[in-house]
Amino acid sequence: MNKKEISSGAQKAEALADNGKKPAAKKNTAVKSTAKAKKAAPVKQTKSNAKNDGKVMSIKKAAKKKGKHVHKMSEKRRKRLEAREQKKLEAAKIRAEKKQKRLEKRLDAKQKRLDRIAAMKEKRAEAREKRRERRDMFKHETKEARIERKRQARVAKTEARVAKREAAMADRRAKREHRLKVRAERRAEKNEKRHAPGFGGWLAAVISLGVVTLALGSMLTYGWINMDGMTADMATIHTESMYELNSIVDNLDTNLAKARVANTRNEQVKLLSNVAIESEMAETLLERMPVDTQFTQNVTSFVNKMGDSAQSMLYSVASGKKLTDSQIATIEHMYKTNLQLKQSINELTANCTGKEMLKAMRGKKDNLMITSFGEIENNVVETPKEIHDGPFAENIKKVSAKNLAGLEEITCAQAEKLAAKYFESYKVSDVKCTGEVTAESLTCYNVTMQTKDGEMSAQLSKQGGKVVEFNSYKDCNDKNFSVERCVDIAQDFLKVLGFKNMKAVWTSENGTTCNLNFAYEQNGVVIYPDMVKVKVCEERGIVTGMEGLAYVLNHTQRELGSAKISKSEAKAVLNGGFETEGSRLCLIPVDGGEVLCYEFYGTYGGNDYYIYVDAATGNEVEVFTVIGTAQGKALM
Repeated sequence: MNKKEISSGAQKAEALADNGKKPAAKKNTAVKSTAKAKKAAPVKQTKSNAKNDGKVMSIKKAAKKKGKHVHKMSEKRRKRLEAREQKKLEAAKIRAEKKQKRLEKRLDAKQKRLDRIAAMKEKRAEAREKRRERRDMFKHETKEARIERKRQARVAKTEARVAKREAAMADRRAKREHRLKVRAERRAEKNEKRHAPGFGGWLAAVISLGVVTLALGSMLTYGWINMDGMTADMATIHTESMYELNSIVDNLDTNLAKARVANTRNEQVKLLSNVAIESEMAETLLERMPVDTQFTQNVTSFVNKMGDSAQSMLYSVASGKKLTDSQIATIEHMYKTNLQLKQSINELTANCTGKEMLKAMRGKKDNLMITSFGEIENNVVETPKEIHDGPFAENIKKVSAKNLAGLEEITCAQAEKLAAKYFESYKVSDVKCTGEVTAESLTCYNVTMQTKDGEMSAQLSKQGGKVVEFNSYKDCNDKNFSVERCVDIAQDFLKVLGFKNMKAVWTSENGTTCNLNFAYEQNGVVIYPDMVKVKVCEERGIVTGMEGLAYVLNHTQRELGSAKISKSEAKAVLNGGFETEGSRLCLIPVDGGEVLCYEFYGTYGGNDYYIYVDAATGNEVEVFTVIGTAQGKALM
């Protein structure tokens, strides 16, 4: 063991000795390599420097060879750069100028727009002021003052037209005299040139003799010539009036045709103003026609009523209201009637010669003027259609079926059973449901029934089975029942159909048939939107017609409130000459809404009127006048 340990120690000592030697050898090697590197380094750097020096020398030589050429290229380049910079400056200047112009143009357009807006505002303000002044004038203007104002306006227009016509005639005469004078002078010059010298004395004597002869003839025939000239002038005036009437009727046709489709306020105001003005002009010209007034009475009346209707609609539109269905129907009727009048007047104007005009002026019965106006009276002119068969009968706003809300729908068979029950007193048979029909968003069953007097028909609402319309087709030819009895018959009929608390608000009869309007009455207030129309045969004493669509669609219990002014205060608003015969509170349709009003009915100047005053503001809301028609009395 000791040997082993010693040997191992000796081995370790030897190993240590070997390790000590090896680092030294490495160190020497490193020193040698460093020395070699130091010696070799200068050699490598010298080579690289030599290479670089060679490159520099070659560049310098090339520069020496091409020195002149490089200098020339840089000058061109400099000029190109300068030109390019100049172009850029010019382009920038042009862009700046364009931008400035665009900015100025925009500012100018903006200023013009602001000027237009300011001018439009000023124009609207002026128009509002004029409308306000006009409303104030009409508000305080009495009927007599209005009539006098219109008369004075017509007289002024007539005088202006006559003066214009006379001035035109004087101008034509002066021009004609001038032409004749020039023609005579030219003729004299030609004669002087044509005749030889010495011939002038003989020519002068002949001319003098002719002048004397002409003067003597003129003295003898002066009176006849003067009268004939006056007649010719009058014939010319009447002919011009007829042509002017023809032109005005053509303009009325154009404006009425446009008014049929116009739906904006400004356009309606313009067209209705034209119709009102042209109607007055046409009325004045008709009065000047050389025919008896009996041949133009109806035409003049139609034109007058057309002007009044247009003026009434104009006031309504100018105050911000919309045209009602009745007013639109009136425009349609005026258009159709005026179209027939236009065709007749055009034909008369084309065929009426000066000879026919002289015959009319002399009162001969066979002249074309009298014949044509007689045909117009008989075949063309009709009464204006702005006529209602009672207050607000055609002005009911039909909305959703409030009266049918919550009711169940019925079948066609159930509709037949209900119809047989409703019209049991008519002893109906063969009741048939023929199908469905929809009107004003309301679906109904059509039911036909047979009676001993003929066929009857009815419409029952699909929801709830309410009677909406009923018609019997047998004519009535005699009167056996009074109006009061007809009212009782109609009320009993409505109760059977389920219409309760109905009050008769309008009666009109023509000797064989009584037309009645009933409105629902709530707490003593007549509700005009809830209306039912009934027709009673005065010969047999039975209801032959009924229409209750407005009631079915509008009826509901309303919160009416109370009037803010008293009846006496409302009555004080009326014209002082209006004689009140009765009054009551009512709810009327106005511009799609409902307004609580006082209704006053009475007379003024021999005519009957219905006037409605707002129970809250005291303003007159609506005015109707009662007129007579072939079917009885009606409102307009």
